[in-house]
Amino acid sequence: MAGRPLYFILPHAYRRLVFLWCLALLLPGCIDAYVPEVINSPTRFLVVEGFINSQGQTTIYLSRSVAIDSRQPAPKETGAAVSIEGEDFSRYNLQEASAGTYTSAHLTLNPALKYRLILTTSQGKAYASDFMPVQLTPAIESVTYTPKPEGLEISVNTQDAQNATRYYRWEYEETWEIAPLLRPYLEYKRGQIQDIETPYPILCWRSEKSTDVNLAKTTNLVQDRVANHLIQSIPDTSEKLHRTYSILVKQYAQTKEEYSYWELLQKNTENLGSIFDPLPVQLTGNLHGITDEQEVVLGYIGIHSVAEKRIFITPSDIPRTWRTQSGYESCAIPDTVDFIDAWKIFGGPPVSFVPVGNADGGYTFTTPACVDCRLRGTNVKPDFWP
Repeated sequence: MAGRPLYFILPHAYRRLVFLWCLALLLPGCIDAYVPEVINSPTRFLVVEGFINSQGQTTIYLSRSVAIDSRQPAPKETGAAVSIEGEDFSRYNLQEASAGTYTSAHLTLNPALKYRLILTTSQGKAYASDFMPVQLTPAIESVTYTPKPEGLEISVNTQDAQNATRYYRWEYEETWEIAPLLRPYLEYKRGQIQDIETPYPILCWRSEKSTDVNLAKTTNLVQDRVANHLIQSIPDTSEKLHRTYSILVKQYAQTKEEYSYWELLQKNTENLGSIFDPLPVQLTGNLHGITDEQEVVLGYIGIHSVAEKRIFITPSDIPRTWRTQSGYESCAIPDTVDFIDAWKIFGGPPVSFVPVGNADGGYTFTTPACVDCRLRGTNVKPDFWP
């Protein structure tokens, strides 16, 4: 690793000791800013995200790393040849479904074999992950929710009767309904105010995926059982709970090595911020360069099945005393202006109107954000929605 820039900030140990010494002696001005050269490093490491799904479709995301202080999105790695290879020389090719996203057909891999990911970029550079065993993920027993004084806690319960898993990781995807409080009946079109031709949707849905690293292990327990493990906390005022809410929990069995990788990633990204938190360190995944064995590759490719469970929560399931928000609180009372004044306010014709029926030509108006829920989500009803 000598001579190559690290892709995580690794402060010098003496700087931390000096900082603690200064803090103890209350000597202001003893702390100086540390800006390592890696921040401006031009190196763009290959980043490989995803896992090999042993009982389903595999999705792999390829991109390039960016500088720590960059505001630009990570560039996608397109045009690569990506495959899953078994130690019996079986091979399953992935297709590029969209820029930098590669997917396989639905696969059922042999749990007695080991597999790895191999890929070649459009520049002809080859990479591979280590051969890894197939982990079979036990089913999720239940996903529960419990009202607390500060909000709703959602937890998961699972167990492996064979005591063979021991290491777990979870992700989730939330979906909730959005309903505007105002519905326009008029619009400005073809130089005049008229009845609206295409009504705005009265209901939309918004989805968000988890971004935190959620782990648990049962190595210190007699039974391989996880009970009431916290997955998500939702404040009692959240708009997610204003109407129907759903969460899909995904569970992944992990090897000890993969669990260690995610645990270290968790410490690097979520447990930093004070002098008592762990120092950030360089991650070591299981991907390597073949063309250039010294090249750094970021990511870890595990091989496991996925267990999923979805639940729905409605307003009747939460305490009546909770004051959930709709997300449209600022739109509750629309303004009323003369049409000419409205034209001046908007620099053109107002976009959305709600009629008030007055005879002097006035109109109640609002902005598109207050009437068009598609600006916050989609009006396409999810397939799983009741």
